[in-house]
Amino acid sequence: MIGRGPEHVPGAHTRSGNAMNRTRAGLLAGAARAFAEHGLRRSTMQSIAAAAGVAKATLYNHFRTKDEVAAALLSAELDRLTALAGTLSRDQALAALSDELGAHPVLRRLAGSEPETLTALLAVDGERWAELTARLGAALRVDGDGAELAGRWLLGVVLQPGRSTTRHRHAGRLAAVLD
Repeated sequence: MIGRGPEHVPGAHTRSGNAMNRTRAGLLAGAARAFAEHGLRRSTMQSIAAAAGVAKATLYNHFRTKDEVAAALLSAELDRLTALAGTLSRDQALAALSDELGAHPVLRRLAGSEPETLTALLAVDGERWAELTARLGAALRVDGDGAELAGRWLLGVVLQPGRSTTRHRHAGRLAAVLD
């Protein structure tokens, strides 16, 4: 056994895997900053790399196109929001989600400067909508109809966020309806 290093066990975390995940998270954080500052259309792979503080080659090691970056950022944000909602009571979860979506810097930038891009992001097919509402339903612990109602309300928040106090009041009313 001399000369052999430790064997990798499938599913086990490695230092290089953890470093890759940290790098990817940093790239997505940089992408969020670039998209919030420049919008999706005007952001470039160079501006994303610069916002992440890495060389463009590092970004290309993880993503081939800006669309891949945007899709990964959207997926990571959905994971984050679903996890957040799952830790709170229903009314608190709806209020928190409405705050996150109502004040999200990328969404606000797109709503102001690229409404057609925002609309395209929100216009998902029936299969994807079913997947999203199923995740929302699981996080909020509601049935399919409740998840559909909550999802449509949250879409409205993305498009027209309004005031936080109003959203919180609506979140409480919606939570009561979903009970």
